[in-house]
Amino acid sequence: MVSQDKAGPVEQVNQDLDIGQLIRRLDMLDERLDNMDSIVTSLVERVMGRPLVMEVSCPSCGQTIQINVTAGVRVRGRE
Repeated sequence: MVSQDKAGPVEQVNQDLDIGQLIRRLDMLDERLDNMDSIVTSLVERVMGRPLVMEVSCPSCGQTIQINVTAGVRVRGRE
C-alpha cells in the first residue's frame, strides 16, 4: 500500500513553483513598502521644515479645531 503522506513529483514541483511565486510577491511588496517609506520620510522632512497649521471641523457640532505643528528647525526672517 502507498502512503498518503508522500507527495508525487508533479505536486512537489507545483508546491515549489507556488513557494517561488510567493517569495517573488513578498519581495515586490517589500520594495514597494520601502519606496513608500522613502516618499513619506521626504514629505515629512519637507513639511517639518516650517510650521504647519491645520483646521478641522467637527462633524458633530461643526466647531473648528486648529492644530499647530511646529517645526524642529528655527525659521529665519528674510535678510
